[in-house]
Amino acid sequence: MKTVLATLALSTLLIAIGGALVAYSGIIDVGADAPHSAPLHTLLETTRERAVAVRAGDIEVPPLGSAEQMRSGAGNYAAMCVGCHLAPGVEPTELSQGLYPAPPPLAEDSRDNDPAATFWVIKHGLKSTGMPAWGKFMEDRYIWSLVAFVEQLPSLTPMEYQTLVDASDGHQHGGGETDMHDHSGQHSALSTQGSASAGDNHHGAHDDHSQEKPEANNNVHHHPDGSRHVH
Repeated sequence: MKTVLATLALSTLLIAIGGALVAYSGIIDVGADAPHSAPLHTLLETTRERAVAVRAGDIEVPPLGSAEQMRSGAGNYAAMCVGCHLAPGVEPTELSQGLYPAPPPLAEDSRDNDPAATFWVIKHGLKSTGMPAWGKFMEDRYIWSLVAFVEQLPSLTPMEYQTLVDASDGHQHGGGETDMHDHSGQHSALSTQGSASAGDNHHGAHDDHSQEKPEANNNVHHHPDGSRHVH
């Protein structure tokens, strides 16, 4: 018995030492452009799926799919999610293609619909994936509206998606909202004109700033000794 315990202890020590050597050697490529090996990818995917399923098991799903939920979810999805998870009529973005693991394109009907799991992931996020914990900023009712919208997303046409977004109140989830980049029209033919207008406004803003700078410089008073002050 003592021999068995000693062997187990020695094996554990050797594994720990081996793991430390591998970690400190730097031989593991952590670049987002270098995919995991198939066994490691399977292990990580299984770990993630089981972790979410266990924690979402006790979540009670409310009625989903009301018109108000769809409008609210559409606005927040367009502001917070579309850059990574895309939408009907939206082509892959630089962000969605650059992340690893790749965020799932939620407009594709190729995933298991589990509202409780979707709620948990949106609220708590996922470590080492780029998925934020939106629950730090969003009330649960807004998260459920987002869940309701995501559940219906694969059935929407590009025009239906854009109509819901246009009818929504935009980025709104109970306070604490910040300005976010909306990529919903970045590669979409539906938003070509809107993108052009946004570009014009963007350049206009820069033009305004460039016109203001000379005024600001005129308010600087230079003294003969080289010092200056601003009026």
